[in-house]
Amino acid sequence: MTDHRPSDRERDRSTRAAPADGVHGAARPANAGDVARDRSDHAVVGDGDGSVDDGAAVDDAELDDAAIDEVVEPSPPLRDVVLAIDIGGTKFAAGLVTARGELIDRGRVEVERDAVPEAHFSSLATMVGEIVERAGAQHGSRIRAVGVGAAGPVERHLQTVSPVNIPAWRGFPLRARLEDLTELKVFGDLDAKALALAEGWLGAAQGHPNFCALTVSTGVGGGVVLDGELLDGSTGNAGHIGHVIVEPGGRRCGCGAQGCLEAEASGLAIESITGRPPTEPTYEIMQRTGRLVGRAAASVCNALDLSLVVVGGSVALGFGATFFHSAQTALDERTRLPYSRGARITPSRLADSGPLIGAGAVGWRGLRRSMRGR
Repeated sequence: MTDHRPSDRERDRSTRAAPADGVHGAARPANAGDVARDRSDHAVVGDGDGSVDDGAAVDDAELDDAAIDEVVEPSPPLRDVVLAIDIGGTKFAAGLVTARGELIDRGRVEVERDAVPEAHFSSLATMVGEIVERAGAQHGSRIRAVGVGAAGPVERHLQTVSPVNIPAWRGFPLRARLEDLTELKVFGDLDAKALALAEGWLGAAQGHPNFCALTVSTGVGGGVVLDGELLDGSTGNAGHIGHVIVEPGGRRCGCGAQGCLEAEASGLAIESITGRPPTEPTYEIMQRTGRLVGRAAASVCNALDLSLVVVGGSVALGFGATFFHSAQTALDERTRLPYSRGARITPSRLADSGPLIGAGAVGWRGLRRSMRGR
């Protein structure tokens, strides 16, 4: 496991406040009451080496007003943060996200594909414990809630998760386990829906009330925003665009169908097709992957009257301009209706910070809703 401090770019994120119930708009951090221990506001006078000198006698005349003020000056207030957790197909990540969307700490651990369920959770719990410890010790922060973005399918609010690419977790009770671990409120959603929240809040979809966000990584996921509201669906899995058919009769998908976008264009699919990891693509594979994503994006734009698709994930961003040019060409060829003509595909503006900022956005949104009894 490795963890690192955020870059200057991450620290300089937008100064907007955390998102309200919708994707856009600003709101002040909720006063949800303490969900983590506050620092003591008592001060002691000691030797300067951290110990208290019980035998020292100080004449009152030696303590002027300035000295008294210096001694009893309270500690700076703790900064409120959300503990953000991203459950991906090949890695777990966690970080601390402020109410302005700043990612001030992060860590990650690789997922061992053959591990048993408890081994997966144990590695996640260890990383989370380290992040929680640094929240107060290094960042002077107080964790108010936990926000989670998870690969799907999921039950609403992450009561259970069954990530296609983590076979050991089928119906795993992630929310309850995280609540027991952290003793905090836990709010969760699909990882691509979390990215949609983040892109509408701070990223490439700012100011757009109607758009789709796609993640093309180990798997393929999606989230759809209509009229400024993130779609949930009856089970919380709305926008799962990875299971749009792009190659009829194509490769068998983990869901059981054939020719799903995830079965043809995900990182695992590319490795299976080429025998090489997606970090070593050929030019033809980058073009093909972009073309298939463009097909799926066109179907969504035509069906839902969208003009913007934001794409993130390690595969899409790693393939870069070749991928995005091919995707845009396929989108242009298939969006011929008056309302969908001119739709565009653009890279995530939040890059590899997007999933954790998205999980943080899920946490802040959930915390505010809980304060209003929603």
